[in-house]
Amino acid sequence: MSAAAPLDAAALPDGFLQTIGATPQRLADVEAFAAMLGEANARMNLVGASTMDQFWSRHFLDSAQLLWFEPRAVAWADLGAGAGLPGIVLAILLKDRPGAKVHLVESVAKRCAFLARVVAVLGLPAQIHNERAEILALDVEVVTARACAPLSRLLGFAAPTMAGGARGLFLKGQEVDSEVAQARKVWEFAAAAHPSLSDSRGRVLAVTELARVRRA
Repeated sequence: MSAAAPLDAAALPDGFLQTIGATPQRLADVEAFAAMLGEANARMNLVGASTMDQFWSRHFLDSAQLLWFEPRAVAWADLGAGAGLPGIVLAILLKDRPGAKVHLVESVAKRCAFLARVVAVLGLPAQIHNERAEILALDVEVVTARACAPLSRLLGFAAPTMAGGARGLFLKGQEVDSEVAQARKVWEFAAAAHPSLSDSRGRVLAVTELARVRRA
């Protein structure tokens, strides 16, 4: 699919592509990333092979919509960055923004090597951390993750960074209400679930005011 028209614009909110910074140049970068992802996926199974046929609607839009919900944020952390979704997509779309930086946190070395190649080839404002997320306290505005872990565990990974003031914006599926209920057994937090633009069953979960539940 051509980068010039990757999505059905009629199905998107008014001003979506402009808000997220999806210029023709940035969409060309996304297309280059998709090619690198497809090549690497044959070797290390980063995403389901069948999903690459729906890259723009399933992977790009799912990732890019985060900038629709947080359009002013330029400093992000992607936990469990693996395939570069959403972190690489965010770094591409933020490429021309002053002060932009995306931290890609991934504990598996071979996945970090893939991310490093993409960042170098595309000249992205991103830093790779071959570390476990829960030992990092990153200076960012928003921390995100996609298909990383159930919310109760994910909040544990995000807690050190959110303690510094970052907001959570997590891509979740149709079990989000159950995940939130389970997480409240361990964590106190404010949450708002927004409908996903890429999947009617999905939700974009905004989390703030994170703290561990105090035991009596």
